[in-house]
Amino acid sequence: MTDELVRVYVPATVPMLARLSEDGLKVTQAHAVTPMLREWYAEGDEEELEYVAFTRAAQDALQLIRHDPAAPRRRVVVSADLPATTIGRGDGDLGSSVVELGGVVPAAAVAAIHVDGADAAADVAAAAEVVAEALAGDPDAQFTVDSAEDHELEWYDPSELELLLRAASGGS
Repeated sequence: MTDELVRVYVPATVPMLARLSEDGLKVTQAHAVTPMLREWYAEGDEEELEYVAFTRAAQDALQLIRHDPAAPRRRVVVSADLPATTIGRGDGDLGSSVVELGGVVPAAAVAAIHVDGADAAADVAAAAEVVAEALAGDPDAQFTVDSAEDHELEWYDPSELELLLRAASGGS
């Protein structure tokens, strides 16, 4: 019997990607389409629910960038397919997409890597500086975060990781 796979969206930074091949992603939380998200957004189809979880992971990436001054100012979201048995319930709040991860996300589980393009760096840098204030309800800070969210993350196949790292590290 094979374990069902669940798509999770893992917030990350470029330095975290640099360690992906050797160490995997050492994270404890990610985002996914959870029962609580389905209940909150009952009208949404699967694609819309996945977009909500993905967007929340991108916002969490802003917080990671804020705490890593050396990281290029580019949001990173790693889409991975993990066995359902390795994923725990999140916070349980209505509408939440947070899930707990039971271990390292291995490189082999990565389905895609999403990273901001160079044109987003200034908006992402500004958003990373005020993301905590935005989450606390500051409308000016939220406007700044929304400006970063106006940029679509670029899609990369996992086989393009080295190329992506060279490009993302070259221009912060």
